[in-house]
Amino acid sequence: MAYLRKEDEIVEIDYSLDKVWVAILKTLERLEWTVEETDQIKHYIKAKTKGGFMSYPSLLIIKAVAVNKKITRCKIEAETPVTTITTLADFGRTRERINLFFVVLKNQLTNKKNS
Repeated sequence: MAYLRKEDEIVEIDYSLDKVWVAILKTLERLEWTVEETDQIKHYIKAKTKGGFMSYPSLLIIKAVAVNKKITRCKIEAETPVTTITTLADFGRTRERINLFFVVLKNQLTNKKNS
């Protein structure tokens, strides 16, 4: 039996929408996650993570919206297929992938700021 394990997170980032959008694209490239769909105007991306031993890849939907000129709201919705066999090995993996995305995104934004 299979089902989807879903997680989501909303984070406000102290950078402009343009800077965050570029950093999101670079983050996905750095993580080597596959971009399946992109809408540059709506700042929307659908990406797929890599799978692992005994785990399926997660599907991420990333949306960025300007709160004001200096703050961007980034929302990630993630879902990972899980079976009775992979449920224990995959426990928490979806949340880990979201957290990994935000860590690498932060590094991308910080590196830009320091250069």
